[in-house]
Amino acid sequence: MKEYLRFYINGAWVDPFLPKLADVINPATEEAIAVISMGSPADVNVAVQSAKTALYTYSKSSKDERIALFERIIACYKDRFDELAHIISDEMGAPMSLAKAAQVATGLGHFSTYLELLKTYDFEEMLDKTYLKKEPIGVCALITPWNWPINQITCKVAAALAAGCCMVLKPSEITPLNAIIFTEILEKAGVPKGVFNLIQGEGAIVGEALAKHP
Repeated sequence: MKEYLRFYINGAWVDPFLPKLADVINPATEEAIAVISMGSPADVNVAVQSAKTALYTYSKSSKDERIALFERIIACYKDRFDELAHIISDEMGAPMSLAKAAQVATGLGHFSTYLELLKTYDFEEMLDKTYLKKEPIGVCALITPWNWPINQITCKVAAALAAGCCMVLKPSEITPLNAIIFTEILEKAGVPKGVFNLIQGEGAIVGEALAKHP
């Protein structure tokens, strides 16, 4: 049984503040397939501060820089495609055919769609005599459910990255493993440190801390 005991904060894999573990169960076999750490509000605070600091530079990145980043993410995602399908099948009980053709493919589709959108999207334009500039809103708290996990994650992350926002992701503690592989994909693609942060945990603890964070 594999252990995934660290969170991804400020471009590094770090230990949680408090040692609390949880098993990841394969619903098809009802057997534990992995162990993860469960986060706390202290982990949330560090991750949010990391994203807030990174926002100063990433929010000013150019459209061309974001396009290049998306191209690298897509290439790295394709390299891990089969691995993502296997882990999704294991942690949520989806048949491999569905995991490949729908689950993982949908995640790739989100990034491909936003890449094409970025190429033609105008962040600045003149409307009659009014100059309109669309800017990143800030740090985003991304909380995702267990069903269709990589779809839910990628539709949020791709949108935030395209807009120039930084983020903290808390995936479902029931299906957390695909989020770890996805994080490794972003890391290899060169997402700047602090732009994307990953914390595992319960909705009532980590999710609530994110939702209430100022």
